[in-house]
Amino acid sequence: MLSFRFLALAFSTVVAASPSSLVLHEHRARAPPGFASKGRVSDGHMLTLRFGLASNNIAGLQDKLLSISTPGSRDFRQWLSQDEVNVKEFMAPSTETINAFNTFASVNGLKPSIISPNGDWVSVTLPVSKANNLFGAAYTNYTHPDLPAPITRTLSISLPAELAGHVEVIHPSTAFTAPVARRVPSRSVSKHKRNAAAPADCDTSNPKNNITPACLQSLYNIPTTPATHMNNTLLVTGYVEEWAEVDDLQAFLAQFRPDLPSNQTFVTTLLDGGSNPQGPGIAGPEADLDVQYAAGIASGVPLQFLSVGTFESDFPTSVLDTTTFLASAAQLPTVVTTSYGLNEEFWGASLATKVCDAFAGISARGVSFLFSSGDGGVSGNHDDGVDCGLFITVFPASCPWVTTVGSTIGFNPEVAVNFTGGGFSSIFPTPPYQTTAISNFLKTLPPSFPGNGKFNSTNRAYPDLSLQGMNFLISARGEVGQTAGTSASTPSVAGMVALMNDRLIAEGKPVLGFLNPFLYGNEGAFNDVVEGHNSGFRCPASSVAFDAAPGWDPVSGLGTPNFPDLLAAALA
Repeated sequence: MLSFRFLALAFSTVVAASPSSLVLHEHRARAPPGFASKGRVSDGHMLTLRFGLASNNIAGLQDKLLSISTPGSRDFRQWLSQDEVNVKEFMAPSTETINAFNTFASVNGLKPSIISPNGDWVSVTLPVSKANNLFGAAYTNYTHPDLPAPITRTLSISLPAELAGHVEVIHPSTAFTAPVARRVPSRSVSKHKRNAAAPADCDTSNPKNNITPACLQSLYNIPTTPATHMNNTLLVTGYVEEWAEVDDLQAFLAQFRPDLPSNQTFVTTLLDGGSNPQGPGIAGPEADLDVQYAAGIASGVPLQFLSVGTFESDFPTSVLDTTTFLASAAQLPTVVTTSYGLNEEFWGASLATKVCDAFAGISARGVSFLFSSGDGGVSGNHDDGVDCGLFITVFPASCPWVTTVGSTIGFNPEVAVNFTGGGFSSIFPTPPYQTTAISNFLKTLPPSFPGNGKFNSTNRAYPDLSLQGMNFLISARGEVGQTAGTSASTPSVAGMVALMNDRLIAEGKPVLGFLNPFLYGNEGAFNDVVEGHNSGFRCPASSVAFDAAPGWDPVSGLGTPNFPDLLAAALA
């Protein structure tokens, strides 16, 4: 099988840096919009750098993952063990790479610490002056009006020649963080219908109508029968101090899923200083939304809430540490849902690629990753109503080894919502499972399409599928509220996947794991969405964007799933 290795380095150029023995690794012409330089960091300031070492056989891992996730393959759904992924063949660095880095560290008086289970990430703490000297950097303090504190970054980073080919990432360096903001507001619904049950009260093309678990169950034929297997955990991630409230979950279930036990809760796990305090008025609407619809759809499936970092944490680091945490776990959740992301330009190619590789390694162990496609339409997280039609994509949504979810509104017909993030990655090439779908969509674009030239049509595109995403009712801070976004659709899809896993386990079959080849191989299990224009929530409908079309498109993906059809395909 042809190796599927990510070679696109959209933000980097590799050239010899004369007269020193440094090789330029990654470079930005300028900081991302909104950041202001506040001068060089003092020489004596201690800086902790993370080094992503080259894994032994990522191309082989990607080939293997495609094979075990593709229907009809001889090893279909024969998920790998932790040892097989991390040590024996794929993720661990080669002996040559380990020796090269250790020699460099020893010669320069550095003391590296291994921070990943397979040894492909190490950290080193050193003075800024030494970092600047060793890596041809100029570490500088940058501020952003929406960040609580300055961050330390450099616009250029180089590698000593002896590390070229052995080190893939240095972080922090040229990858910037940014606020992870919701683009679609939450609001009270005291004047709106509060007990929606399909069909009449669930048609959100009428703004006074709402979505509840009963709506989704009716629209997509999702069963209400509780799960029976406790070794099938659905994990909800939480970042930037978005906290999930147990009382809110129980109030939500009491009103909208009274058939379930009223005392349902979730297991909380903390990482990187994360917390999840309980009490009136402190819950985060995002975390409440994610947990409530995961629980409301995945009837009886055990839930875990992973709270990572604080409001001041660097989001790329938090996501990286999430992958390290999961890779270290002997017992993994079967489904992970995440409603957060940053524009690819903030990550840069090297860090995004390394993190995406980590998702591939965990997926190969039988985990389904669901990510929201973002709420800024075709402009990524830059939907400001002023600069429109930017064709910006979001990561991790753009990673080929995760499943990305967009949003729809109404039914008869179901229409892709304008805020649904969708487009073509600037980093990752088209994965094999998506080649035909993308080719067919591109044929629907006229030569005069005003977006031509603004996106790379040879790259990975998303979303992969969609679900209702407008006017979701949640319980938050003691009252019922209404919210919207692809972050409403995503945990709902995750709940459906977890329920399918329960049925598979009951039949003695492996769980779904990495979904995408299976989904693209079963287009008939989806309700095709052929209307919608993802101009953005704030940008006018007249601004250039993608339009939904028959079959897969970068607005609605494959469409919305019909549970019985998808389950039947999974059981076949």
